[in-house]
Amino acid sequence: MLSKLCKLCAPVQLLRLPYYLHSKLQSITMDSFNQRLKSLIVKLHEINALKFGNFKMKVGINSPVYFDLRVIVSYPKVMGSLSRLLWEFSNSSLDPFDHICGVPYTALPIASIISVEADVPMLIRRKETKDYGTRKLIEGKFEEGDRCLIIEDVVTSGSSILETFRDLKTEGLSVTEAIVVVDREQGGIQNLASHGLKMRSLCTLTQIMNTLLEKGKVDQNTVDQVKNYISLTQIPLKDYVPLKEVSKRNRLSMSFMDRAQETKSLVAAKLFRIMAEKRTNLCLSMDTTNSMELLELASKVGAHICLLKIHIDIIKDFSKDFITNLVALAKEYNFLILEDRKFADIGHVVKLQYSQGVHEISSWADLVTVHPIPGPGIISGLKAALEELSQQDRGCFIVVEMSSQGNLNSADYKTAAVKLAMTHSDFVVGIVCQSSSLVPDPGLIQLTPGVKLDKGSDTLGQQYNSPEHVVLNGADVAVVGRGITEAQDIIGTVKEFQTRLWEAYEKRISPNE
Repeated sequence: MLSKLCKLCAPVQLLRLPYYLHSKLQSITMDSFNQRLKSLIVKLHEINALKFGNFKMKVGINSPVYFDLRVIVSYPKVMGSLSRLLWEFSNSSLDPFDHICGVPYTALPIASIISVEADVPMLIRRKETKDYGTRKLIEGKFEEGDRCLIIEDVVTSGSSILETFRDLKTEGLSVTEAIVVVDREQGGIQNLASHGLKMRSLCTLTQIMNTLLEKGKVDQNTVDQVKNYISLTQIPLKDYVPLKEVSKRNRLSMSFMDRAQETKSLVAAKLFRIMAEKRTNLCLSMDTTNSMELLELASKVGAHICLLKIHIDIIKDFSKDFITNLVALAKEYNFLILEDRKFADIGHVVKLQYSQGVHEISSWADLVTVHPIPGPGIISGLKAALEELSQQDRGCFIVVEMSSQGNLNSADYKTAAVKLAMTHSDFVVGIVCQSSSLVPDPGLIQLTPGVKLDKGSDTLGQQYNSPEHVVLNGADVAVVGRGITEAQDIIGTVKEFQTRLWEAYEKRISPNE
């Protein structure tokens, strides 16, 4: 690694010089570095990468100064100077590493220059997993246990670095340090340290303001305004949910019984145990409109499933007796009931929809599905309904991805939905999705719909994947509907799904056997 550092920075060889010359040359070198840094700060101001005014930040507060370092891509010489200074500043005391990874997106060109000029392998973290190709979140060649250095442009709270940190750790990489261009001095370094990540910065906001004052680019009033802003706006982490040591908690290699110990949800732990005891990770989806037909089929397949998913609002002959009989079947055959209600309203309305009305869903459904678009209030509404009924063994799946073609779930939506799930993991048992990278916590369950014995699609845009494909892509529970309900041999088909899904799960947790 030393040869790589020398290639980029060409440091002066000091070790053979007499001590007094060694110290003097070190001082000259540092003076030269500081002058180059000041020149860079002035240049960033000149190209409008530093702006003064009143700007709303990502963390939700207003700031008198804004760093728009994305503009440097239009100034190659500035981008090159910045990258070299950042690396030269940082290389003296970095922990050993095998790769670098720039935080998307502004740090990517900076990391790219360092990678090329220092001959350091680079990894790219996607902000979202694509639903085609390799579906990887971390791109590049690496091995589990490899060490990676994070590179970032500007740090406020440190949340963006921690998101990259978590994704790299999820892939089995070792990450201990991040280097950044600008530290806004608003708590980022402390927030990162609390999660075991060291951070070093090329310059601080205070340094930048003092340099611009020295060079006559800003007045003392502006400097004082920014200084006061820094002292009053230390920003804690609110939404970041830490990931424990992935080497010990990689859910894809953990058994369901082990994961039952990790979850905060009583009903999730119960589902994990059912799956392990019955050796099934099959959820049957029944979209029938006839209650007797549903009960008859549930009694036939109950021994082979862990979860029964229904839509109570399409049952034409709904009655309280139907619910009584359904709950009795679930108890007899040891499966849970998932009402696929997909709640999507404000907390107050959802509370009533869940516990009141003709269906009284909360009184019998172990689990429900939820669209997270209303925000945290929807979870609070569901919890409030249960508190009034003194129900504890209930939970929900948050719908993050759908298996229908052309669905509108954006990358930002998925990220926010996963944060919501992890923040409320005492009630949220898991996530409905297609991608393993969206479920980092072993205590959460990945529920994946759209499964048939062979890949394909229907005339209404529903996409289907094989049992092996979905399990090896992270599915803990696979949802099968018409692939079973429309089969000529229903019992034979449900047994085949059970066997193939379970064998894929066993292969996933024992890849080397």
